[in-house]
Parts: sequence; C-alpha cells; structure tokens
Amino acid sequence: MSETLQWQKSSFSAGDSDNDCLEIAATPTTLHLRESDTPTTILTPTPSAVSALLTAVRKAGISPSA
Repeated sequence: MSETLQWQKSSFSAGDSDNDCLEIAATPTTLHLRESDTPTTILTPTPSAVSALLTAVRKAGISPSA
C-alpha cells in the first residue's frame, strides 16, 4: 500500500489498551479493515462482501450497542 491510511476506531470503543476492536480506513476505491490487536493484518473486502455483511447484520437485528 503506497498511501498512508487514516485508521478510525468505533465510537463504541472505550479506548483503553484492553479493549480490542475493529478499525476502518477508506480510500476512494477501497475499504480497509483490521483488528486493533493485530494491526498488521489488513483485510480489503469487496463492495459486494461489505454489502452482504451489512445486510446480514441488519436482518439479524444486531445493533452497535448489543
């Protein structure tokens, strides 16, 4: 990856060192995901995979506060 990614944590993260969470970074064409406890492993899902995930989460009724 030639560009510098700007990683963001969920606003639901408490921010302490024991609170591992999902981080996200976006470029104009790609979405990047990583876990804060393994930041060197970066996933770059396709738009259709992200759409399928969000659809499944919505259908399951999962909310961010769950």
